[in-house]
Amino acid sequence: MSAPPLSLIVLAYDEEENIGPVLQELHAWIDAHAPGAEVLVVDDGSRDGTAEAARRALAGRPGAVISHGRNRGMGAGIKTGTRAARGEWVTFLPADGQIAPEAVGTLLAAAGPDVDLVLSVYEDRDDGPTRKLLSWGVRALITAVHGVRVRSDGPYLFRRGLLDPDQLPPESFFLNFELPIRARRARLRTRTVTIA
Repeated sequence: MSAPPLSLIVLAYDEEENIGPVLQELHAWIDAHAPGAEVLVVDDGSRDGTAEAARRALAGRPGAVISHGRNRGMGAGIKTGTRAARGEWVTFLPADGQIAPEAVGTLLAAAGPDVDLVLSVYEDRDDGPTRKLLSWGVRALITAVHGVRVRSDGPYLFRRGLLDPDQLPPESFFLNFELPIRARRARLRTRTVTIA
């Protein structure tokens, strides 16, 4: 069985109601723009029927549902999905439907032979003053400690071999900072796009 061109990790926690419609929308986008892509749903210790609803929605499609025994966090979900991924390129989306599948198209359009990692920032996202201040503080700290400017808010697209889950300790949201830091330090070829 040949490797798919893209692996899409869908991060889910207590999303029984959302996961079916979100995967239906994602599959419609895949059929139109990335035929053959696989969808890997990581059920991060949900207390409801998320995993079973995801299995029904994935029936007959390339992909799988992988469940954590307990809630471990976003970083753990990305690492679990990456371990199972077979695609040349890998990205992720939350199962709550807040990020449209078209964002994946924006990431893919920036990929190419001269790029290893595509980061994204939101065009217009109102996170409120507290979250904006915290985000600014984390970025300033990263710049001060690591000497690296990280401009990335949303999902990112990476070559599968770039992310070795065993080399990245964070299991929380902070994985989203560690990967770009390591990529910049290693002088990997990155590009940043804006998503809606």
